[in-house]
Amino acid sequence: MPTITYDFLMAQCASDASHAYGERDSMLYGMAVGMGRDPFDTRELDFVYERRGKLRAVPSQAVTVARHNLIYDIGLDVPKMLHGEQRLTLHRQLPPAAEVLADHRVAGVYDKGAAKGLFIETDTRVRLKDGTPLYDLYNLYLARGDGGIGSPTTLENTAQPMPTRAPDLVRVTHTLPWHALLYRLTGDRNVIHADPDIARQMGFAGPILHGSGTLGIACREILAGVCDYEPARMRTVGTRFTSIVYPGDRIETEIWVDGNKARFRCRVPERNVVVLDHGECEIGSR
Repeated sequence: MPTITYDFLMAQCASDASHAYGERDSMLYGMAVGMGRDPFDTRELDFVYERRGKLRAVPSQAVTVARHNLIYDIGLDVPKMLHGEQRLTLHRQLPPAAEVLADHRVAGVYDKGAAKGLFIETDTRVRLKDGTPLYDLYNLYLARGDGGIGSPTTLENTAQPMPTRAPDLVRVTHTLPWHALLYRLTGDRNVIHADPDIARQMGFAGPILHGSGTLGIACREILAGVCDYEPARMRTVGTRFTSIVYPGDRIETEIWVDGNKARFRCRVPERNVVVLDHGECEIGSR
């Protein structure tokens, strides 16, 4: 493996990467974030059942569509890596099946020190095969086992303060003991989400749910509670991952609505932890 240096990480990129997904992928993702938990709710069936050609994709499925091993196969200590932030900008409604092209790049590297790890920002731009822009995706990762390489700048905290008033609505999701095993079938097969022994070696009580899976659950709750199940209304969604979710946890999604903006936060009340914070979502008109 090559030596991990700042210049090496900043040089990582991939252009015109081809990706494809189908209706089965969209239905699997919908179920993995909670769609169809009431199988008699026809609004939810549209995300998990291809009836009358009306299948829809949950907007946050975009984070699974154009996965690339940009920073996973280059020598970093992947089992120690944590997801810090994720932001999705949709240029149009995500179709339930498509072939796409993507440009991936490392956008920033910020070293915290030899014993503290380093932050890595990645940027992905996805378009349909005809060149039509589909979405942009920003990710921030903490590579806990790879600090000490040096970097010219430090990561700035740009998070806006959360509302201090009571949330406008609170929606509850009961995750399942096998939720991480289900969600990993959408593409992220990091062993920390499946292998109890490795999860314990990393300091956790057991396998943890993917951060993007928790974001998908929050997206599903905003889609249902604010957007009346209309995915075209969701223009952006992003959050900071602040703690872990164990499969089986009960998640409370607190939502504040102010015009075309929704702010959100996710809690696991039984463990008194905030698992997603500084969540923001731009909502389009009906």
